[in-house]
Parts: sequence; C-alpha cells; structure tokens
Amino acid sequence: MTTHDRLRELVEREIPALTELRRDLHAHPELGLQEHRTSGVVARELAAAGIDRQTGLAGGTGVLGHIRGASPTAIALRADMDALPIEEVTGVPWASTVPGVMHACGHDGHTTILIGAARVLAQVAREHSLARGVTLVFQPAEECLDGAARMIADGCLKGRLGPPVDEIYGLHGWPFLPVGTIGVRNGALLAAGDFFTVTLRGQTAHAGWPHLSADVIVAMSAIISSLQSIVSRNSDPNEPVVVSVCKIRAGEALNVLPPTATFEGTIRTLGGRSRERTLERFGTIVEGVARAHGCEASVDMLYGCPATINEPAATDAVRSAVRATRSATLAEVGEPCMGGEDFAWYGDHARASFFLLGLRGKDAATMPSLHDGAFDFNDDALALGIEAMCRVALASR
Repeated sequence: MTTHDRLRELVEREIPALTELRRDLHAHPELGLQEHRTSGVVARELAAAGIDRQTGLAGGTGVLGHIRGASPTAIALRADMDALPIEEVTGVPWASTVPGVMHACGHDGHTTILIGAARVLAQVAREHSLARGVTLVFQPAEECLDGAARMIADGCLKGRLGPPVDEIYGLHGWPFLPVGTIGVRNGALLAAGDFFTVTLRGQTAHAGWPHLSADVIVAMSAIISSLQSIVSRNSDPNEPVVVSVCKIRAGEALNVLPPTATFEGTIRTLGGRSRERTLERFGTIVEGVARAHGCEASVDMLYGCPATINEPAATDAVRSAVRATRSATLAEVGEPCMGGEDFAWYGDHARASFFLLGLRGKDAATMPSLHDGAFDFNDDALALGIEAMCRVALASR
C-alpha cells in the first residue's frame, strides 16, 4: 500500500467518530475566551493520541500540541474554537443546547478537522518518523479578532512546545464552494477588519418644537449616508472598501427628540494605504457632519486584524496537497473576500497560507451562509479537510 493510500485509509477510519465529535462540539458552543469545555475536549483527544500538549494558553482556553519530527523547525496547523452570540434555527438533532449561542461560523468543524489531523499524523509518526514536527494550534476567540495575537504572545510559534514554527496553515469552511473543492489564492484573501462606535450629543426637545433641538437622529442619518462617499469618492475603484453601519440606538419616547445617539459598525479594507485613508476620512466625515447639525461626535475605533495575506510558496504547498488528494478539486479564488480573519496575525511571524474548504452539498444550489442562525457545518467536508491538512504537514520542503 502506498503512503498516499495509507493516509487516506487512516483519515477514513476516523470519520465516523469525528462526525460524532463535531456534532457534540456543535451542541455545546462557547463564546470567545469561554471555550473551557471545548479546550477540555481538545486536550482529552490529544492525550488519547499520545501527543504532547499544553493547556491554559491565550487567557485560559488555548491549547497547543506537538508531534515530534527530525527538523529543527516545525510546521503549524491552526484551528479556531469559539462560537457566536446567535440563536440557532437549524432544527438538527445536534443543535446548540446553549440559548443564544451557536457555531454559526463552522469553528466546530475546524476544531474537529485539526483533531482528526492530529490523530492521523500521530499514527503516521508511530509508523515512521516525521521529517518535520507538527505544532497544533487550537486558538480561542477568533470572532473577537484577538485570539491569534494571544496565542502568539504566549509563544505558540516560538518553540513553547517543540521547535520554532516557520510555516503555518489554516482553513475555513466555505458555503460558497461545493464539497470536494478547496479554494486558494496568492496574496490578499481576506480583509482587514476595524470596528467603530460613534456617539452623538445634541440638544433634546419636544418633537413638536424641533427648532429648539440639535437633532442627533437627523445628524446620525446624514452621517451614515455621507460615510458611503468614502467608498464612492475617496477610494481607488480598484481597491475594495466596505463601510457598514450595523447597529443604531437613539431615543426612549416617540415624541421626544433624544439628546444622544450611537451607531456601530465595521470597516473592511485590504490594508496598507487604503486602510489608513479610509480610517482618516471616516473621522473627518463624522465630526464635520455632526458639527454642521449642531451636534458633537466622538469616535471609538477598535482596530482589528490586518488583511489575511497568503505567502505564494506556502500557498503552492496547499495546491500540491490538493492535487495529491483523490477526487478533490482545486479552485483559484479570483478576488479577495471582505470578511476578516485573525489568522492574519500569524503571517507576521511565519510563512502562512489560509485556504477555503467547500461545504455546499454537491446537489445544492445554495446553503445558509456564515453567521446565519440556519448554518451548520457539512460533515461530508471533514475527510477532505483532514487529508489536506495532513498532506501539507507531511510534504517535504
């Protein structure tokens, strides 16, 4: 039996148990930095596979594993573990048991895939020594966009367990690609994400006497409309920029013009000068339009993760892994997606590539998207995700 056939056999052998594990994780979601049960499951599974491990990282819930190899450097595989504050409406038997919290972004699948890769790679290492050690990064708080930074600060890439990491790979389940497909792209794959809260202060008044007010609702409306001029008039048409207002709050009574209002949202760019220009212009518009309406404005900006930039040689390694995987289809992603991913931080410390794992059923035209209460990870994608991770880890470079 060839090494390729053996790897595939080991993966397929794990799928029934991993499917049950994935559904168990789905039924017990935990928000960022609260993934205590999930990290306990990960630690248990690594121990059962005989893998060295450390727990309690990144504020308490991060887990690091390592499978030894011969090289003085290691390759890392990463999965995120946290869920989202979304009410689940899938109706599946393994639906969330936690009200208002669910795995709406597929991190239950990502965690299961990395556990599966750990099991398979540990068995391969028992049968013959690995050329390079494999570091397994189980990261909390991706949705908070700071879990990766926490793991990095705790030394997960610098030899805390095993040798230093010089390459790292991650994946994301992707409902826009069919099962059996893996999407790759050199350079920018995902956007930088920054988050804002704008607070407006004006003059309250009776609704029948608007001339006595400095109306924060009118000011807020004008600001929200004006912010879209950043995209249409301040940005290079060849550089994607998204400014989205997603939450507004103002007023308590239907006949009183309120003294304050707030709105919140996100800014997505591909980094660099585009990001700097957009953030600068955002502040100028908010303050200027508020002043024109007789109001004061303050901007609280939370600077999130940078753009996810795939290093070409590392992405070529993913391409090679997919081509070596029977019945897998390689898709070149033409344009970046404006969603964000804190996997981006790892690229500042090691050669990095992030790839997309198709989830849509082959006979389905669509499936619920990420961050949708109707979303559920497709278990049919587990085997390909595990095999691709293993082949990337085992390739000699």
